[in-house]
Order: sequence, then C-alpha cells, then structure tokens
Amino acid sequence: MPTQSTATLLPPESDGPRIRLITLVNLRWLALLGQSITVVVAYLTLSLDLHLVLCAAAIAAGAGANIVLSRGQPANARLSDRAAFGFLLFDVLQLSAILFLTGGLNNPFAVLFMAPVTISATVLSLRATVLLAATAIAMISLLGGYHLALRTLDGAVLELPELFLVGFWVAVLVGTLFQSGFAWRLTRDTEQLSRALLATQTALAREQKLQDLGGVVAAAAHELNTPLATIKLVSAELVDDLADQPELREDAELIRSQADRCRDILRSMGRAGKSDRHMRVAPVEAVLREAAAPHDDRGIEIVYDMTGEPGSPDRPPQVQRLPEVIHGLRNLIQNAVDFAEERVWIDIRWSGQSLMVRVTDDGRGYPPEVLPRLGDPFLRSRKRPGSEGMGLGLFIAKTLLERTGARVTFGNAAAPGGRRRRTHGGAQASVVWPLASIAAPESGALGENTPFLP
Repeated sequence: MPTQSTATLLPPESDGPRIRLITLVNLRWLALLGQSITVVVAYLTLSLDLHLVLCAAAIAAGAGANIVLSRGQPANARLSDRAAFGFLLFDVLQLSAILFLTGGLNNPFAVLFMAPVTISATVLSLRATVLLAATAIAMISLLGGYHLALRTLDGAVLELPELFLVGFWVAVLVGTLFQSGFAWRLTRDTEQLSRALLATQTALAREQKLQDLGGVVAAAAHELNTPLATIKLVSAELVDDLADQPELREDAELIRSQADRCRDILRSMGRAGKSDRHMRVAPVEAVLREAAAPHDDRGIEIVYDMTGEPGSPDRPPQVQRLPEVIHGLRNLIQNAVDFAEERVWIDIRWSGQSLMVRVTDDGRGYPPEVLPRLGDPFLRSRKRPGSEGMGLGLFIAKTLLERTGARVTFGNAAAPGGRRRRTHGGAQASVVWPLASIAAPESGALGENTPFLP
C-alpha cells in the first residue's frame, strides 16, 4: 500500500475572508453606544465642559460608516484581510478623534485602543496586525502631548501629573502589545491544532476506507471462487470434447485461461477471509508487518524482535486490527525509516497485563531541546531535505494510538551493545497498551461466513 505524506492531509491555510461583516458592524455599534453614553453622562453628571458638537460628529461618522457598509453588502458577507484592516483602522482613527476631544491620555478610556488591535490579532494576518498596532501606538503617543484639555464648567483643567501620564502611556502601550501578541499566538495555536485534528480524522477515515475496501475485495474473491471454478471445469471438458474442432477448441482454451487470470487477479487483490474475525483480529506481529509494509523496499532494514516477560504466554497476543492502530504505527515506522541510516528495530514485549511496541532507528535521534514538545503538531526540527518535518506525523500517530488506550512516549535510545552493534543511540518511540484495551476478545469458533451476495 503506498504511503501518503502527512502534508497532503492538511487543509490549506486560508488567506481568504475570515470574518463576517455583521460581526464587526455589531462591535462598532456597541462601541458607538458606549461612547455616546459616556459623553452624555460625563456632561450631565460630572459637569465637564465637552465639545459636544465635535464629539457628536465623530460618533456620527462611525454610525454613518456602519450604515453605508450595512447597506452596501449582505450582512453575512465575509471581509477580505485588506477590507477588515481598513474597517479596524477606521475604528482606531475614530477612537483617536474622540480621545483628542476629551483629554487625550488623561481620559481613562484610552485603554480601548487595545480592542481593535486585539480583534485584528485574532482574525487578520500578522502583517495587518503589526500595521494596525503601529498605527495605534503612534496615535497613543500623539495623544499624550496633543489633545484638547478636559475642563470642568468652572474652567478647571483635569489632567494627570506628568509621572502618572507617562506611566499610563506605558501601561496602554504594553497592554496593547501584550493583548494583541497573546491573542495572535493563541489564535494561531488553536488554528494549527484544529488543522492537525482535521488531518488526523482524514487519515483515520482513509485507513478505515482502505480496510473496508480490503474486506469487500476479499469477500468478492471468496464468493467468486465457486463460479470461476465451475467455468474452469466446464471449459476444460469442452477442450477435451472439441479435440476434433480446432477453432472451437481454441475458444474453450481462451475461456479457461481467462478464468485462471480472474482467479489470480482476485487472489492478489483480496486477503484471506472476509468480514469475519480474520479481518478484525491478527497477531501483533502481523499487524506491525502490515503497518510497515509500505516501507519495506526503501533500503532500510526493519528488524523485528518479540519477547514475552517471564510468566507471560509464550505466543504474542492476538490484537484488534483497528485502523487507528495500523495508521498510528505506520506513522511511527515511517518517521523512523525517514531518519534511519541502515536499520530500524521494532521490539515487541508483552506480559499478562500489557503490550509494548518500541520503534527505534539508528539515526541521530531527537534534538534534546525538542523532546518535551514531541507529539505537538507542526514541529519542524529533525528535518531532512525533501522531508515535510515530523511534527504532524507524530501528532497523528500519538492521537490515534491514544484513542485506543495506549500511552505514547518519545525519547532517544542509549547506545546499545551486543547484537545491535550501533555506535550511537537513535530516536525511539514507545507505545504501551493495557492488554485489556488492545487484545482480541476471547471467542470460540470464527462463526459462519455470511454470503457476500444475497
């Protein structure tokens, strides 16, 4: 079975529209409502001498822009990166105008600069977010020195002491950078994890489809054996009966040869048995050899070693042929073969309570600095030219195997001696199952095969 690069399982990263217009419009309406309430309350209850007409004009500009956008496009329209950037840039400038009219950084609502930059960090590209953050920082800095003073009705100027003003400027600046940086990192990590999980589900569905297809082909081969045998028998009798009719005899021989060909094709396509216990369980070595089969001809020797613990059964256990197990083990073996120099060892150990599979290669091993992060998606260390990296493959393997009850760990093997005769240790992946979660259920006879066709 040919392998499929884990990179092809990944959905492409979208550079298209990511946020709905209605979402930003509603957020702007909420901001405008807050600004209106603040201005009215400050004027009526705090006796502040505000430039009401200019403040109303700034708020009206935001409302007008919302109305134009809402009428110009469907509410469920999604904005491109550039359009969303322009939308949020307008919000930064509109907020700057309001703060300019109401005391600049002396106005505690200057912290609202964090909002549009944080929104940008969650939905826009890094470049757009950096540009918006730079604009916000520039406006924050300008408002510290250029603004209309905030006065009471009796003419008193309300302003912070210089030290507090500088401290507030630094606080708003750091808060904006921290909030946007944190939001950007968290959003990207979440997107990467979502894409990796989608790739895992795609891999599992593909493995399940292949397994189901194998069962169908095996069942078809089983059911077609009888009619093909009948065709062969009858054609053989015709060949004998038509000894004195060469032209008809050639036709009968052709029918017999084609029946043999059909039998050979079906035998090569199918596996022994069909949708019965033979398709659901197998010895652990058979499952591992099936997982490693796509990598047998890649020039790397794969060595199997099976040993039971003292007091355990002499024969390796029968395990369930789950798609998660086969694909997970295949990814671990592929990673080992990718980085091995000459050979890969697959060690199988079992006891009465557990089953362990350990895959070790004779390559350089994992860099110590990435060991704690192995199993996370999109790790790009230990990469060879032409390789897509090992992060997604190991993530898929770990996720699928843990779904079957296994515990997966990664490390570097100590330089062994004796029969392996390696000069240094390589990368090592260990998978340990409680035997109850992976072993085939005890049963008696296999049961009667159900016909493939009614």
